[in-house]
Amino acid sequence: MTLHRSDLTRFLPSILIGAVASARSMTPMFAIAAARMAGRETPSRPWLLDHPVIKAGALAMGPGELLGDKMKTAPDRTVALGLLARVMSAGIAGAALAPKGRGRTGAALAILTAVPLAYLTLKGRKAAMRRIGQTKSGLIEDALITSAGAAVVAMGTRRGR
Repeated sequence: MTLHRSDLTRFLPSILIGAVASARSMTPMFAIAAARMAGRETPSRPWLLDHPVIKAGALAMGPGELLGDKMKTAPDRTVALGLLARVMSAGIAGAALAPKGRGRTGAALAILTAVPLAYLTLKGRKAAMRRIGQTKSGLIEDALITSAGAAVVAMGTRRGR
């Protein structure tokens, strides 16, 4: 995978959605599914998210993750299943937001952003939890990440015809 500097601009939505996945694993798929339901088109077809069952799951799991994150028993985002969820969500959303015909590269860039950044966002969240508690820090992170996810998907999609 060779990328030139000009490619980075074209793949920016894929990279940024990977950053979103680092903090909230289900937000990228939720944002893409919601955008598609609102008639927005992605550069590449998100065939998985166009399946009604997968779309319904993404739309349910997005808010579900936000609620579950506030539980004292919520695992760190860097446990194996948390990283796997980030890889899947970032890959699917990164591919959908990639330039047409470049879905694999978009997926790879999103994943390569999401996984290492998950460790950094966890470190930041733990610091915030020590200062203001789990619920407050989670709500602030939710607001930032869901807003970022919506902005990235809006930037990377266009109105349907």
